Amino acid sequence: MRRALISVSDKTGIVELAKVLVKHDVEIVSTGGTAKLLQQEGIPVTGISDVTGFPEIMDGRVKTLHPNIHGGLLAVRDNEKHMQAIEELGIKPIDLVVVNLYPFKETILKPGVTHDEAIENIDIGGPSMLRAAAKNYRDVIVLVDAVDYGLVVESLEKGQPISEDTRLALSAKVFRHTAAYDALVAQYMTRLTGEEFPESVTLTYEKEQDLRYGENPHQQAAFYREPAAGADTIAGAKQLHGKELSYNNINDANAALAIVKEFAEPAVVAIKHTNPCGVGIADTIHGAWQKAYEADPVSIFGGIIALNRVVDAATAQGMSELFLEIILAPGYEPEAFEILARKKNLRLMEAAIGETSEASKASKASSLLGAPRTSLKVEGGLLIQDLDRKVVTAEELQVVTRRQPTQEELKQLLFAWKVVKHVKSNAIVLARENRTVGVGAGQMNRVGAAKIAIEQAGDLAKGAVLASDAFFPMPDTVEAAAKAGITAIIQPGGSIKDNESIEAADRTGIAMVFTGVRHFKH
Repeated sequence: MRRALISVSDKTGIVELAKVLVKHDVEIVSTGGTAKLLQQEGIPVTGISDVTGFPEIMDGRVKTLHPNIHGGLLAVRDNEKHMQAIEELGIKPIDLVVVNLYPFKETILKPGVTHDEAIENIDIGGPSMLRAAAKNYRDVIVLVDAVDYGLVVESLEKGQPISEDTRLALSAKVFRHTAAYDALVAQYMTRLTGEEFPESVTLTYEKEQDLRYGENPHQQAAFYREPAAGADTIAGAKQLHGKELSYNNINDANAALAIVKEFAEPAVVAIKHTNPCGVGIADTIHGAWQKAYEADPVSIFGGIIALNRVVDAATAQGMSELFLEIILAPGYEPEAFEILARKKNLRLMEAAIGETSEASKASKASSLLGAPRTSLKVEGGLLIQDLDRKVVTAEELQVVTRRQPTQEELKQLLFAWKVVKHVKSNAIVLARENRTVGVGAGQMNRVGAAKIAIEQAGDLAKGAVLASDAFFPMPDTVEAAAKAGITAIIQPGGSIKDNESIEAADRTGIAMVFTGVRHFKH
């Protein structure tokens, strides 16, 4: 190793690395702020202009894009023609490249960032040097992450070359890094064009953590986050206490967070296997907790709890008496945290749930990369769609039966509608007194889901309301509801047999409203 090119925006560890390089007689070529920093530390540096014979121009936009740089990077050392060419042109080989890129992600996530600022932080020369060095990895060591600086230090200090396998690994890391960088730029620029679904899409995620296993112990897994994930998402939530999260924990917590964010009033959601087993709202968070617990005190065992208010001591005491996997909330009163933290394995998490400044910032940051979307990997492809954020108001409902719902029934119908949206299809939710009393999820036919929900509700079905995520293809669900004493139904409508369901409701005195909106969740 005789010559190194160093140009970094993140200066972490670079001075220490440079000192080791100089100690081992490695010439350092550098640019701009990096060169200035190294010179201030007394480290000899050759300026990039001294190598190219051309000044940095256009505010630094053009400085490394030159044959004297890229010839030194791309020359294959055991190719006689390559080596002859650079010798004739007076180009010196570059053996080490240490480069990280302009902070594009950090720039676009800054409050008040302008488009011009974002554009100026799109790196051109950096990716070019990295890709050139990574392509020629057998002859050039390339470092894009300060974590890897120690490999070069150890190699020089011990006088042992870095193996080809390690060089290949470093090269692969570079191509992942530049691909992720370009993907982020592409997302940002595409958002500016207004294109919803362009001809190609490249998504990028950053590794958050390795997981012990996936859905089952024989499956390997890891968790990745979107670069712009906000504090109101499961990826942006902070774990304050408890053992590490599992694949299923994260999936379930995400489902709990999605439901609790539907409510402005104090709300508590209990989740099992991504379906709600209990949802309650009240004037206080403790009251909401009691309703969520009473909804299904059996299924809540081992569940995930999400709250949209700070956890108080009374609520914490109630939750501490159960075996729970995760509690997710916008915060914890000191006494509440102390009560819950006595359980060493209970995972306590904090997320910006509700109308907070952090949630607003997170939402704005995410919008810089386009509309919030969800994706599903299928074999050989990817399904992408907008998140289901449709909200139905009382004014949008169409009463289709002779009997109008009472104000209390209307309130309970809208509550149940918010919940059924998040239940696996075919889905039926029964509710009364601001809590769920029965949930039928993931059934192959709708009346089957209704029967499960009614059976779970028992005597509480009488006087409850029913929400269905999709229309009734036949009147059997209405008939089952009437037999159980259900008084009102909310459903999308749109079946060719709607009249049969409406007639069944009229015969049995049930009030029924149509939303005109379907909420399938497969």
